Amino acid sequence: MAKKYLDPKADLTFKKVFGEHPDLVISLLNALLPLKKGEEIETVEYLTPELVPENPLRKFSIVDVRCKDNRGRQFIVEMQMVWSREFEQRVMFNSAKAYVRQLNSKEEYHLIEPVYSLNIVNDIFEKDIPEYYHYYRMVHEKHSNKVIDGLHLVFVELPKFTPQTISEKKMQVLWLRYLTEIEERTREVPQELLENPDISKALTVVEESAFTDAQMLAYDKFWDIIRTERTFYNSAHRDGYKDGHEVGREAGLEEGRKEGREEGRKEGREEGRKEGREEGIKEGLEKEKQETIKRLKSKGFDIATIAVATGMSEEDVKHCL
Repeated sequence: MAKKYLDPKADLTFKKVFGEHPDLVISLLNALLPLKKGEEIETVEYLTPELVPENPLRKFSIVDVRCKDNRGRQFIVEMQMVWSREFEQRVMFNSAKAYVRQLNSKEEYHLIEPVYSLNIVNDIFEKDIPEYYHYYRMVHEKHSNKVIDGLHLVFVELPKFTPQTISEKKMQVLWLRYLTEIEERTREVPQELLENPDISKALTVVEESAFTDAQMLAYDKFWDIIRTERTFYNSAHRDGYKDGHEVGREAGLEEGRKEGREEGRKEGREEGRKEGREEGIKEGLEKEKQETIKRLKSKGFDIATIAVATGMSEEDVKHCL
């Protein structure tokens, strides 16, 4: 009988794989971080997560594991299911806070160790860059070989990842294949994944048979909330695009007036058609938001929580129910 697996990107499974097995998080970090030869991580101890987002829905889409090695370097591993603009600021804040807090136990600045933030994103946010791997650090504007060591920020866009050859056995490729190919519909695991001891162990951890009924309910709830959050973000993105388009339209109309009356009339007719289409889109988004509010209410979320998630007032939320 074929084995069944759960998606390793979910809150429950990600923390179980990388938050309970030091050898696996070490393997992942060594594979995905820009560590030079001789700087590889050998041992880690887990640190308690400290920062929880205020939004009670957002906490489900951001999963983090924190640890430090025997050199004192700190590592923050985050699995981000839905990309949003504030996520970059959150990464900077968490990394800087971890860096500064070392002063509580070390009085001299030269004893402070680097902080590495590995952010695995199940979304595309750098649409104009083809690469899936992004590494940020503090460098001189003109002389990139001049670096201030301290914060190392790595972002990996999973949807962009494609192995060069399906049988490639480089650890970075194997871990990214594990995160992108293993899911609930997986019945046969590629041999090159099974042959690697770390990946094989990580596969065993996410076997469906290893989870209780209560854990399975939590797993299903996670994906339901992720779908809801993605709907909210996509709706907000479309609304923001529409608002920005309106500003651009006004500027365009002014430009048209300057270029000539006839061209302005032509542009005005086209904008009238666009406004009609946009009004229809707006009505559709409002209907979608109302349905989402009702669905959240049916799942037990209170009015205050729904208001925070949607950016609406509690009175407006009540009006939709």
